[in-house]
Amino acid sequence: QVQLHESGGGLVQAGDSLRLSCAASGRTSSSYAMGWFRQAPGKEREFVARISRMGANTYLADSVKDRFTISRDDAKSTVYLQMNSLKPEDTAVYYCAASSRVVVVTEVHGYDYWGQGTQVTVSS
Repeated sequence: QVQLHESGGGLVQAGDSLRLSCAASGRTSSSYAMGWFRQAPGKEREFVARISRMGANTYLADSVKDRFTISRDDAKSTVYLQMNSLKPEDTAVYYCAASSRVVVVTEVHGYDYWGQGTQVTVSS
């Protein structure tokens, strides 16, 4: 069992930056690939970014790949999502998730554990 807790969300203006953190506890989180998803009101949860175990590989959605970066610090059991040049369309609840699958997975069902989410609001 892995428990995930996101933090770092907030209200910012377009063009600003935010760094989200996801603290993991319980079963060794370094054994999992980690991902970030987001869900805007009235929309389905969508993939944002993924980082492999030990951080060797990252994969980001086309909509964010030039602005967001995912990283992990396994010594701190924490995964980060650095978000730059934020846009109003980035407004959503952001979720951290852990996946036991080795292959790159961008679907919600490919992740085994989820956090409660943190709200990010970008004003124009």
